[in-house]
Amino acid sequence: MRLDAGGSRNAWPVLVSLFSGAGGMDLGFVRNGWRIRMACEILRVAAETYSRNFGLPLHDWEESPRMPDLPAVVRGDVTRVDFRAAGHADAVVGGPPCQDFSVVRGPEQDRRGLEAERGRLYMRFVQALAAVQPKVFVFENVPGLLSANRGLAYRRILADLQDLKRYWPEIRQRVGDGVGDPPEYEVVFARVVNAADVGAPQSRRRLIIIGVRRDILGGHFLEATWICDRHLLGLDRLFRKYPLTPLEAFEGRSLPELRRRYAEIMKEYADILPDGWGDAVEDYIRLVGAEPSSAAELERAFEQHEQVLRHLGYAGRPVCEARPSDGSAQPPRESPRVLRRMRMIPPGENIAAARGDNLETEGLDISLIYRRLHPLKPAYTVVAYGGGGTWGYHYERGRSRLTNRERARLQTFPDDFLFSGTSQQQRAQIGEAVPPLLAESIARACRDILELCGEAPSS
Repeated sequence: MRLDAGGSRNAWPVLVSLFSGAGGMDLGFVRNGWRIRMACEILRVAAETYSRNFGLPLHDWEESPRMPDLPAVVRGDVTRVDFRAAGHADAVVGGPPCQDFSVVRGPEQDRRGLEAERGRLYMRFVQALAAVQPKVFVFENVPGLLSANRGLAYRRILADLQDLKRYWPEIRQRVGDGVGDPPEYEVVFARVVNAADVGAPQSRRRLIIIGVRRDILGGHFLEATWICDRHLLGLDRLFRKYPLTPLEAFEGRSLPELRRRYAEIMKEYADILPDGWGDAVEDYIRLVGAEPSSAAELERAFEQHEQVLRHLGYAGRPVCEARPSDGSAQPPRESPRVLRRMRMIPPGENIAAARGDNLETEGLDISLIYRRLHPLKPAYTVVAYGGGGTWGYHYERGRSRLTNRERARLQTFPDDFLFSGTSQQQRAQIGEAVPPLLAESIARACRDILELCGEAPSS
């Protein structure tokens, strides 16, 4: 896959991206018509993936500490990159490394937030705002940021982003930057959103903060907040009530067409789920807790499912037939013991269903261990790291771990988006990404706000 990500130097709107990873966020923006001026990523393999798919030259800052000709993807430590050379951009987006904020890391003492150097990387995001002075910014992170340091980290970050002029002198002392005073921004959206609400076949919650320059926003605050709510909360679609399912994403067809396939899958579990399944559509309505107001509403919901499958390039293309050149469709090897264990776990269940398997789980959150997808419910959050049963497991009884390509579909990457590196490196890139479909909603909101404020392109 090669996107026209750079485009004309004068194209509108223009994006600068920090902590870019493999490019999940940026892919959503590009598919909404944005052009990338510069992306910055410290991990070489992720930067290579980005360059490979977006068609931008890769510049290694560590080897040549100077700003390259733009557009380009810069591989290097964000603390060393001079963003003043990036010039003008309509938006700056980024999600500083979130390990110190994530609730997955455990108790409060393990989530030091602003007390940890990696937690302070958000200040480099602020530094980029001061240097580039974009019309709009998007700050993305894990929901755990809300509770890190008893909420202090989130309150501090939100205060900085909302009142840059006031806090910039303090931040500038820490980042050692010679940039002048930054503009003032108004935060028009700061909420945890779920990718499933905008059409992803996965329950994935992310904190999204969107700010608009006050000199541009003017008196449009309420309209801007409504635009964000509509796009990011899925208020204009039916996915909040009728989410897309892994079965549809993997098979490339909507549920009414998959009744026979669903029956085949569930019959494999007949010995442990006697009478535990029925019609695919009826089971789906029950499992997601939907109460259709009419037959027309349900029909419209599945029409929207079909639209998303076509948009993502999955329609009529089962993932089992995908043969990407990066090896991401290669089935992982699994031990006979794990395969036997997984045969004891029905769809939607975890290790708790494998009683008597003699697996040591003391001190572990067993809800995270050996979780098998249910074909009719949004997938569990795709994670980047971890062993010991944290891989994510297929709903077919004869299958164990998901392939990286299946993980990529749950994340809404197109099948021709190719990942560099080893299987584990690919898994990390996929699991750390913002789902591109969610990013498209974010990009659409940002563009609509700029058009609302009279910042529409001249052409």
